[in-house]
Amino acid sequence: VGLYTSPHLKDFRERIKINGQPIDKEIVVDFVNQNLETLEAGSYSFFEVTVGMALSSFAKAQVDVAIIEVGLGGRLDATNIIIPILSIITHISKDHQQFLGNTIEAIATEKAGIIKENVPVVLGQNSESVQRVILDKAKSLSSPVFFANQIETYETDLIGDYQKENLATAYMALQVLTELDVNESHMRDGLQAVAKNTGFQGRWQILEDSPKVIADVAHNEAGIAVVMNQLKSMTYHQLHIVFGMVDDKDFEQIQQHLPKDATYYYCSPKVVRAKAVDQLFAEANRFGYNGKTYVSVSDALDNAKTVAYPSDIILVCGSLFVVAEVI
Repeated sequence: VGLYTSPHLKDFRERIKINGQPIDKEIVVDFVNQNLETLEAGSYSFFEVTVGMALSSFAKAQVDVAIIEVGLGGRLDATNIIIPILSIITHISKDHQQFLGNTIEAIATEKAGIIKENVPVVLGQNSESVQRVILDKAKSLSSPVFFANQIETYETDLIGDYQKENLATAYMALQVLTELDVNESHMRDGLQAVAKNTGFQGRWQILEDSPKVIADVAHNEAGIAVVMNQLKSMTYHQLHIVFGMVDDKDFEQIQQHLPKDATYYYCSPKVVRAKAVDQLFAEANRFGYNGKTYVSVSDALDNAKTVAYPSDIILVCGSLFVVAEVI
């Protein structure tokens, strides 16, 4: 099984895995060396080159199944050159509006661009307006649509509440892909070993227990809302949030879901796209959030751990890049 995802947390090779293992460093080096002239002559993006590397790696390994995650949108994404055996569209929310459009329907139209003629589609839980966009596109291409409904009979080792939706979508995908011959036992075993089999990190990942330190890559309005909702079901004395963002994310939208009674530790991840910590602090201060700025992600976390009681919770979120530095 080949798995292509993006972005990575720590190691570039996390993006391209075969049977859960990152490809060898030699494969990365050889691909670049063998295609260097073409890569330098073309105006390819980093993402486009990586997609080429992934598909090349999967072809050479002769994988039986390749799971290819779209990078951004769908219609114009580099991954959209393939003709899949199944298209999966998960929960759609507002993100990357500068590229995909300002309405949920516009974003859904871009996502629907991965639907191919006569190729079945599995649709995760979405609003009626999103469903209409997907159904219209699928109908025009004679592609059957299967809706992922919540199921209670399976459990997964991924413990974030939002994984229940993802579990339902994965289950429906396997129901549609009858040629893979996956039985009930396979599904139960696989769902209990997702982290082990894929190496996924940063999804409601508990890093420490006293105080409990939770890292989650939630970075848009929908993601932050679900994470904060899960916190409401937990018992703790005080909530500490280590928070940083990238520059293209709208704090005003996200802040609607952030608790005012938490203590915030504002920081800026070490990436070009990062929102400056002083700017983040000013925006948060304008909406009445209590917190201080720190020179780095690690400094913010260290300070949170210094003042937190064992019965407190420290949440690290706001950006995948912040979580990457913590991990």
